[in-house]
Amino acid sequence: MHPTETISSDRRSILRGLAAAAVTSLAAPAFAAESLPAAPTGTAAAIATDKAYWAAVKGLYAVTPDVVNFENGYWGIMPEPVRREFIRQSDMINYQNTFYARQRAGADFEAVRAKVAEAVGAAPDEIALTRGATEALQLLIGGYNRLKPGDSVLYADLDYDSMQYAMNALKARRGVDVVKFDVPEPATRQAVLDAYARAIEANPKTKLLLLTHVSHRTGFVMPIAEIARMAKARGIDTIVDAAHSWGQIDFRVGELESDFVGFNLHKWIGAPLGVGFLYIRKDRLADIDRDLGDEDFAETDIRSRVHTGTVNFATVLTVPTAVALHQQIGAPAKQARLRYLRDYWVSRARGFKDIEILTPDEAGSYGAITSFRLAGKTSKADNEAIVAKLRDSHKVMTVRRAGVARGQCIRVTPALFTDEADLDRLVEALAVVTGTKTG
Repeated sequence: MHPTETISSDRRSILRGLAAAAVTSLAAPAFAAESLPAAPTGTAAAIATDKAYWAAVKGLYAVTPDVVNFENGYWGIMPEPVRREFIRQSDMINYQNTFYARQRAGADFEAVRAKVAEAVGAAPDEIALTRGATEALQLLIGGYNRLKPGDSVLYADLDYDSMQYAMNALKARRGVDVVKFDVPEPATRQAVLDAYARAIEANPKTKLLLLTHVSHRTGFVMPIAEIARMAKARGIDTIVDAAHSWGQIDFRVGELESDFVGFNLHKWIGAPLGVGFLYIRKDRLADIDRDLGDEDFAETDIRSRVHTGTVNFATVLTVPTAVALHQQIGAPAKQARLRYLRDYWVSRARGFKDIEILTPDEAGSYGAITSFRLAGKTSKADNEAIVAKLRDSHKVMTVRRAGVARGQCIRVTPALFTDEADLDRLVEALAVVTGTKTG
């Protein structure tokens, strides 16, 4: 056979495959998690320590062997079924291009929106897709239109940097006073509730309060519903940053008791990078301005609150596969496993020389993420040096976090593919770094 005939034959085979994929752009994908056994049942401890099950879950991930990654808070590695679906959808989009975008994308995106809404416990017309939680929250904060000059807005040191910036910008945009306060350390549930109560009492003109469900700095899980009720009793609205919580913590959006929430799908749900959504309770839509100049959707349509422009079609179309796998494993099982992994290393490291664990062991106050600080090591340089030593000498990846009132710290974030051997390496590395004798 002439070489050009071989190339043509291969090309025809590729095109046939792409054509078949194009026909089923959002059909149920070949969900390659058939080998995953049924999720374990019983107590949280029994679920979290089922070695065979979690080994099967770990088998869904392909990760680098060059380092043990405990920096899984940035974004989540896609499980292999999700990664393959993303490739399939990317091929389809590249093959059909604008023909798909003009003819079918609208209906497919609506199906994605409905799937996400069902999973989080909202109505489809209460959510709008975004490129992530940062975009969602900037739109909610910047678009909140019930402020007037002289009002106050509140946020805390543990809130995310970009959201603090958005709150700060309200001073010029809405003429309000912006007040920042510090979450106490150690951050127990009651101490945090008391701190928010004091901040609200000290600022009687407050009309808007930013809350973070799971702090990206320390991993502390805020008692969101209690604070939201406290605020509501004083006529204060809350905007909740749930970037880190859905998929790490088992909850539905109504349980937060807030009317405005921003979510990620590329952290703990495991969708491709660059997708999230905002939630506005349907009777509160008028309190968030439509996005600048949007005229594509009616003012009564939540999608008018987001005007991103052209998005990554394949990313959005892959979301149902990520949500399906999240549901197959189950939010209660994920929460139990992640808390177990966190406890596994914290229970041993807490007694190490000069180590300060910033995230309490209090039930319900933590998930996967926990941060630590070495006594007296509060600067950027101090913590970058520790991160570098853990990475370069022990092949353990962590990350420095700034913004905590009492000094910088180091965040440790295991994932569903983390196992006890990985955590043993972390603990051994921490023992060396702190000069703690073990064994």
